[in-house]
Amino acid sequence: MKRLISFAVMVITAVMFFSCSSPMKNETSRKNGLDCSFQSSVNVTIDKLNADGVMKRFGDGVWDVEFETPNTLSGVKLEFNGGNVTASYKGLNFSVPQSALPVKSMMLNLIEAVDTNARLEELKGNENGDILEVSGSLEGGDYIISVGKDGKMSSFEMENNKLKIVFTDMKEIDGTSLQSTIETVTEVSTETVPETEVSTEPESSADAMAVEEENAEETAEYSETDSEETVEIFDEQAEQTVEIPEETEQAEEVPEEIEY
Repeated sequence: MKRLISFAVMVITAVMFFSCSSPMKNETSRKNGLDCSFQSSVNVTIDKLNADGVMKRFGDGVWDVEFETPNTLSGVKLEFNGGNVTASYKGLNFSVPQSALPVKSMMLNLIEAVDTNARLEELKGNENGDILEVSGSLEGGDYIISVGKDGKMSSFEMENNKLKIVFTDMKEIDGTSLQSTIETVTEVSTETVPETEVSTEPESSADAMAVEEENAEETAEYSETDSEETVEIFDEQAEQTVEIPEETEQAEEVPEEIEY
C-alpha cells in the first residue's frame, strides 16, 4: 500500500514539474490592422509547390495575386471579386490553369479568414514574442494568422493543408480607386436604359399629333398606290378577256367552211 502511495506521489510531482517548466502562451488582444488595402510581396508554400509573387487587397472580397516564380505560374494573375475568380496572362483572360488550382483554393481560404477577422474591432490570440497568433477554423481546416505589433499580417498558415504564406515589404495602397471604378460602371449601365426609353417617346402632345398626321399621310399614300396597281391589273385582265372570245369565234368558223 505504501508503495502505491509513493508511486502516485511521484507521478503527481512529475506532472506538476513538467507543466510548470513548459512555457505558457498568454492570450491577449491587439489593435486590428487587417482592415486596410495593402500590397505585399509573398512567398507561398503549398506542399511541394513554392512560389513568389505580389499580392494586393483592395477591400472586403477584392484581392489579386500575380506570380513571378515558378515558370509554370510566372506572369499568371488571379483576381478575386465577390466570389468570382478570373485569370489572366499579360492582359489576356483565360480560364484558371491546372497549375494554379491549388493557389486558387489557397487564396479563397486566405480571403475568408482575413476578411472575417478584419471586421473585428480588435484581434485576440496568443502572444509568441512580438507576434500575435490569431487562430480560427474554416471549412477547409484550421488556420493561424500571425500579425506584428502594428496589427499587420506577417504570415498565414493552414497546417493540415501544408500551406504557409509569408508577407514581406507590406505597404498600404489606395483601395478606393478600384471600388469607385466598379461603382461608376454600374451607374453608367443603369442610367443608359432610361435615356434610351425616354428618347423614343414624344416630348409633348403637339409632337404626338404631328406623328399621327405623318402616319396618316403615309397610310393614304400606300392606299392610293395600291388602288392604282389594282386598277391596272384589272385592266390588263379585261383586255385579255376580250381577246379570248375573238380567237374562239375564228376557231368555230373553220369547221363550217369545211362542211361546205
